[in-house]
Amino acid sequence: MHTVDRLTEHDVIVKPSPVAMVWNEPGRAQEALAVPGVHLGDGEALVEVELTTICGSDVHTVLGHRPVRSPLVLGHEQVGRVVALGAGAVRSDGSPLELGDRVVWSVTVSCGTCDRCRRGLTQKCRTLAKYGHERVHRGWELSGGFATHVQLRAGTAIVRVAEDVPAVVAAPASCATATAVAALAAASDRVDLDGAIVLITGGGMIGLTCAALALDAGATVIVSEPDAARRAFARRLGALSADPRARADGDERLEAVLAAASGPDSREVLVAIEASGVAAGVRTAVAKVGIGGVVVLVGTVTSGTELCIDPESLVRRLATITGVHNYDAVHLERAVAFLERAWRTLPLDELVSSTHALARLDHALEEAASGRHIRVGVAPGRRAAP
Repeated sequence: MHTVDRLTEHDVIVKPSPVAMVWNEPGRAQEALAVPGVHLGDGEALVEVELTTICGSDVHTVLGHRPVRSPLVLGHEQVGRVVALGAGAVRSDGSPLELGDRVVWSVTVSCGTCDRCRRGLTQKCRTLAKYGHERVHRGWELSGGFATHVQLRAGTAIVRVAEDVPAVVAAPASCATATAVAALAAASDRVDLDGAIVLITGGGMIGLTCAALALDAGATVIVSEPDAARRAFARRLGALSADPRARADGDERLEAVLAAASGPDSREVLVAIEASGVAAGVRTAVAKVGIGGVVVLVGTVTSGTELCIDPESLVRRLATITGVHNYDAVHLERAVAFLERAWRTLPLDELVSSTHALARLDHALEEAASGRHIRVGVAPGRRAAP
């Protein structure tokens, strides 16, 4: 149990000291960094972490697949409780943040005043900072979710979460769920989801969350995913499933599933969401979208996936291709609202397979990298096994 002592208007001491796990380079064990004193500026807050889930980008960093400025504290999908406040700290809706609030927060910290922020693209702020992605420096050591505490900076979208929502359901809101909401919002700008056929390539956390959201909006959803367990989970949500590796005469080949979904009216795929990040998934999404449809690319966040497009095909289909990266505050608010409403009826808690103590973070990351789990959790309050 941590206690917080206020020394001055801006300075707090936490006992025992907050601990952040610092990553330096691939193959090197992460090191615990104690941060006894925290200076909270105006609009900032200190949150004690309840649970952090391991995102795919955390795994990519640890494996050396993406360039970063180390050392850094990874982790950006988490839920926690406010234990100290700077002057004027607010929630995303503008209401005052309060001690004891159970919250999730945005991946990004934005200024709110630059040209991009004014256009509603806060996730691409000119002075952007990102939790779990910044080089550790004095004054913001508690900058990632793999820690006992995180210091939330002014310009962070902070959303309160109901007490009854399980931590394993709430934590992914900060990245996967809000990003999925943003992807569906991009699609619904062009297409009414109610009654539409939505094809999702990739059954990871974002793909399955997109499926749940699209089904909730009244869509017929098809999830194309090679892993049988993930296809089964998609069906439990209410989606149809297709196996991109199925034999030409297999029941789960995509063409057969699409034909069954189209029905006697020969409905077309009007929304294709690419959530796998692999070239084959991108090609499938672009190829299968019908007249007036929209393709939302959300899974490709590393370079190297090239796409050859026939412009005539896009023109004649009146098709739109758009990209989604991270999200705005309103998407996080909608993500939390959806989870608070849906967690009792959907098996969202099963998306996190196992949870480990913070001291076992390296093991947890290895488990996440195995590909056997959709999400793995890290709970700072949990004791490590002897």
